[in-house]
Amino acid sequence: MTLAANDRSLQAEASGRAPVPVGLVVLALAMGGFAIGTTEFAAMSLLPYFSAGLGIDEPTAGHVISIYALGVVVGAPLIAVLAARISRRTLLIGLMAVFALGNGLSALAPSYEWMLAFRFLSGLPHGAYFGVAALVAASLAGPGRRAQAVARVMLGLTVATIFGVPAASWMGQVLGWRSGFAIVAALALLTALLLALFAPRDTVAPGASPLRELGALKRRQVWLTLATGAIGFGGLFAVYTYLASTLMAVTGSSPALVPVVLAVFGAGLTAGTLFAGWAADRALVPATVGMLLWSAFWLACFPFAADNIWAVSLVVFMIGSGGGLGAMLQTRLMDVAEDAQTLAAALNHSAFNTANALGPWLGGMAIAAGYGWTSTGWVGAALALGGLAIWIVAVLDARR
Repeated sequence: MTLAANDRSLQAEASGRAPVPVGLVVLALAMGGFAIGTTEFAAMSLLPYFSAGLGIDEPTAGHVISIYALGVVVGAPLIAVLAARISRRTLLIGLMAVFALGNGLSALAPSYEWMLAFRFLSGLPHGAYFGVAALVAASLAGPGRRAQAVARVMLGLTVATIFGVPAASWMGQVLGWRSGFAIVAALALLTALLLALFAPRDTVAPGASPLRELGALKRRQVWLTLATGAIGFGGLFAVYTYLASTLMAVTGSSPALVPVVLAVFGAGLTAGTLFAGWAADRALVPATVGMLLWSAFWLACFPFAADNIWAVSLVVFMIGSGGGLGAMLQTRLMDVAEDAQTLAAALNHSAFNTANALGPWLGGMAIAAGYGWTSTGWVGAALALGGLAIWIVAVLDARR
């Protein structure tokens, strides 16, 4: 069963009813991205605060970031396979409910160990939500505009980095770090309500089963595309995870200025995602090559710019724009996954959160080894070039 066949299942259910309000559907889907983006990136910006609150050092607190990413990596394929016979609308609502629960508990975590457990729970719905949301958006957009539809859903995440993350960071400073997780729980509940109101009622595609979804794992192109994201995206996370600490320790910025630079990163991420959707619908393969080279260049510039607030803000914007890679690889997976769309789409976010675990880990190792906060830029550039090498292998393999 192809993506087009799944689209017909959704559209057939919608026929005979009032027209599906596409804009409201995308808004509801993007709101979920806003909630997820806020917690994923705000946890990084709140790292200096919850590390102090839980009585641990910052490199150890980085494990809280990594365990969330591990939850995404584990949850995305597991949920996609086990939920193969659940309608997309029902699944999306359920995923947001679990996401709300995990973040609500994170706000109440009494210790580092409990925080790890609750962040893992919070991460479980992340990949499956984005994967299914991307498929719903693409099905409504039609051929030739899939990447732009995916990009619009992911704009929820990018807008979160402009408004949600700085707001959560500000709340962490003024009201305490727990408030940042509490607001995410509220956003997730709002998303569940919007989905219940606006998401189209779809039917499960004929023949859908866990076994069919697992068929994605037999396809080499799926694995190569996932590996491109797992390595190539790690550079962005290597820098972003320690950005707040770098700004305060190297740039000499006040804590009040950190949310502003985080918003600049979000603006870059938004611009890059919009461009990526447009470019991927026209020339996916060369656009992806360009995006990875762009990321590698600006990540390598980060160590040279870190001591000046204006220079580092420009570089952070450019690094953020490299996040458009997400929409590109999501679209590629739709092309190569054949009849295992849900698992492949969800695994894309497992790959990116493998990067979310790998980047901070390698960046933290460089910092702990005495290379300084800015060494994360060199780590990031190496990871982006590693992702480019894998993408080239994927393209050559596809031409055989």
